[in-house]
Amino acid sequence: MKGHAWTGRGVVLWLGIAAWLLPAGLALALAIGDPGEFASDAQRTQYQTLIRELRCTVCQGETIHESNAALAADMRRRVYEMTREGQSAEAIVAFMVARYGDYVRYRPPLQANTALLWASPLLLLFTGGAVWWQVIRRRRGQTARPTFTAEERAALERLRRGD
Repeated sequence: MKGHAWTGRGVVLWLGIAAWLLPAGLALALAIGDPGEFASDAQRTQYQTLIRELRCTVCQGETIHESNAALAADMRRRVYEMTREGQSAEAIVAFMVARYGDYVRYRPPLQANTALLWASPLLLLFTGGAVWWQVIRRRRGQTARPTFTAEERAALERLRRGD
């Protein structure tokens, strides 16, 4: 079988590709993986909770735990350092919000600057309902049968018979 991928040069080619991709896979695993040691299980739990509750600001809809972006790695590193320093979860979140804004939180608090964000689903629902209602009203108005006077009915009947 000449040209089969698992003969001679094909094996060398596949091994070369695997050896070339292996460092990239390890780098990704290290970027996302376990950050290191913690002084207590409470610190580890706090870290794991925070990296799953903070959003990567460059990745749409991913937490910093899920993201491979360099910014997410920096955010994870900062959360790790602050946790190891003994800072509370609230202090870490406050630091991240001060640095990146309320967008960094997956569940932003209800404040004046986030009120539209919280109200937008209801506003969209009511707007869609109002548009739907108007369309239905117009269609009903267009399909209503006209009412004719006795003279008009007689004229229509003559036209129908061909008189």
